[in-house]
Order: sequence, then C-alpha cells, then structure tokens
Amino acid sequence: MSGLGLSLVRGAVTSPFRRAGRPGAVLPAGREVLAPSRIAPGPLAAYSRVCGFAESGVLPLTYPHVLGFPSAMRVMTGRGFPLPVLGLVHTWIDITPHRVLQPSDTLEISVYAAELTPHRRGTEVTMVTEARLGSCLAWESRSGYLSRHPVPETDAPEPPPPSRSTSPAPPVPPAGPPAVAEWQLPTDLGRRYGAASGDRNPIHLHPVTARLFGFPRHIAHGMWTVARCLAEEGGVGAGDSGRIRSVRADFKAPVLLPATVTYAAAGPDFQVRDGSRVHLTGRVTRET
Repeated sequence: MSGLGLSLVRGAVTSPFRRAGRPGAVLPAGREVLAPSRIAPGPLAAYSRVCGFAESGVLPLTYPHVLGFPSAMRVMTGRGFPLPVLGLVHTWIDITPHRVLQPSDTLEISVYAAELTPHRRGTEVTMVTEARLGSCLAWESRSGYLSRHPVPETDAPEPPPPSRSTSPAPPVPPAGPPAVAEWQLPTDLGRRYGAASGDRNPIHLHPVTARLFGFPRHIAHGMWTVARCLAEEGGVGAGDSGRIRSVRADFKAPVLLPATVTYAAAGPDFQVRDGSRVHLTGRVTRET
C-alpha cells in the first residue's frame, strides 16, 4: 500500500477518536518535507485533463498543492493532529507564486500546520505548502480546512421575522461579474479528480459516503473548482496581462454533483455560481 493510502487508512481509523473543538487543542510542531524530485509526467497530464489545463507549457499554478497533498495528509493524520481528517472541508486558499514553474523543475515540497482558529461552524486549521527550487522559495500557499462541530451560541441579535406578504419574492439577479461560461459537472467528477490528485476524501466520491458527513450528495473538490477557473482564464502563472502574483479563493457553498454551474469573471475577480447562489469567489492579482 502507498504512503498516501496508509495515511487515508490511519485517518479513517483515528478520526472517530478525535474531538474537534476541545479546549487546549494544539497543533504538532515541525513539517513534512519531500526531497527534491522531478515531476512525474503521467499524473501531471491526468491532472491537466480533468482541470482543463493545456497538457504542455508551464506548470499549472495549482499543481504544487497537489504535490504537497500526500505530506498534508501525513500531517493531518499524525498522532498529534487535533482534528478528525475525514470530513474536513476546504474553505479558502491563498496562492503566491514567486516564479513561473516548469514541468521539468526539480521541486522540494514542504507542508506544515500553522494555526487553529474558531469558526462559526466549528474549528478551522491553516495548512501551509511551500515549493522550493534549490534554496529559493518558488511557490507557497495557505489553506483553511474546516472541521464542523457544534459551537456555543453567541449573543448575536435575532434575525428579523419573515415578511407576512403572500406575494412571491422577485428573483434575485446574480451578484458579481458577468457570466463567461457554463460548465456541466458530471456525477463522477469527484472520483476523477480524486484519482488525479490523490484527494479521496469521501465527501467527494459518492452520495452515500457524503451523507455520512452531513451532505445530501457528494460535492466537487474546492481545488478542482479553483483550478478550473484558472484554466478558463489560461491562468497558469503567466499571460498577456502579466504574471500572476497571487490568487485568493473562498469556497462559499458546496457544489453538489452532478451540477450545472456558471463561471463568471471581470478584471481580477472571478466567481462560480448557480443562479443566485455563489459557490466560489476569487481574485487574481497580476504584475502590471
């Protein structure tokens, strides 16, 4: 069995014994480091196909995250990690490329858990992934992962009572940038992306396994959605409008599979939505 497979098994076995939100929880020190190695062309090609990137040219901007995923799994399934890894939901990501990477580059990947923060739906952990060329930091990301659990009630004011009007509410126009493309997402998208990326979290694979974690159906990977947005823009790290300096994406609502969603973009901002429901918002900052 591969190291990643062992991590997934360990996560499945230990998750029921980890209680998210317990007082005094701390993160393990240290980091997981993968020795410098060349990027395997076969997995890269499979990833590029499922995300819509060109299968030649510079390295997709999101791919170092995939390279670091086995290390992230080892950190999150390690004995000292305080959250159950099964059912963790990716909530946001910041990506900062310090240079344009090539598929031929030899990268050292390192991953560590940076901080735990309270969230209105549970506890969120920030994971950091770094890619180095020699001694130089070439790419880095910070990601939030949410462990959902009951949280104490706050003293927030009660929402206003619903209107007594019997008239139907007018349709809400979509907020944000204008529509650019429509995507048909098949029911097996989570399994296909999981095979290409190694992220086989059960919330993405099948309706039955997703329901175990409170979802009505399985959901698309957040990182697939970000990658697909960047592929739509040709955003692999460079372009006619300038090299990408940073990407920020926030996952607002899960995309239940199968689905038809709209990709919208204008200037630096992009969005994935379904009617008036926004699933993802993002912003790309480029060099001028």
